[in-house]
Amino acid sequence: MTDTVTRDRSRLATARAILFDLDGVLTPTVDVHMRAWGRLFAPYLDAQGSAPYSDDDYYLYIDGKPRVDGVRSLLAARGLSLPEGSSDDTAGEGSVWALGNRKNDAFEAELTENGVGPYPGSLAFLTAAIDAGYEVAVVSSSRNAVAVLATAGIRDRFDVIVDGLVAAAEGIKGKPAPDTYLRAAELLGFAPEECVVVEDAHSGVQAGRDGAFGLVVGVDRGVGAQELLDSGADIVVDDLDELIPALR
Repeated sequence: MTDTVTRDRSRLATARAILFDLDGVLTPTVDVHMRAWGRLFAPYLDAQGSAPYSDDDYYLYIDGKPRVDGVRSLLAARGLSLPEGSSDDTAGEGSVWALGNRKNDAFEAELTENGVGPYPGSLAFLTAAIDAGYEVAVVSSSRNAVAVLATAGIRDRFDVIVDGLVAAAEGIKGKPAPDTYLRAAELLGFAPEECVVVEDAHSGVQAGRDGAFGLVVGVDRGVGAQELLDSGADIVVDDLDELIPALR
């Protein structure tokens, strides 16, 4: 355990609740999402005569954001524009929402074809946290969070799930705004300073920082430790089981 983690041990031990991002924190669905975004944007950008889609595009413009915000960001980065459309647009290429809905179809296909399970280290930490008496919640930009949790076999661990569907239904701003994390804390009955936010994406770490949560833990799944620290993480680990000794 690094000196930084040791220094913040008491902040985890005195927390009441742990708020987990899903993709890239509890489950490697970031891989499923990355493949789905590739299925969407590789042919689309090619048809537009734009530079080829790459994993860098995912990390720079899409990672951690609500799906339609990811579409907007990448289109803007390539100097492309589409009509906004609406959430009930048929999956296709005629609007921002149509592209977003096509991506959702691609994600569901990838999940069905390949499945997903929890990261072993994250499952060990989640189990230890619940056993130690922490309340837990999932806060995800995905509209597929419940399906992913069920596929991974951990749906029953969480009474509170604030995902893309909840955010849309309640008019809550998505990450990097802190609102979805604040809503999860509220549903659990705790103040932000009593909660730990666990994230792997720039936008989620920023949400934890801007929500004034008691501790923001970054999990480095490829973004880079320094980048997560620069975005507002208090500590960064390679895997969550490193933090088990710091639980109360």
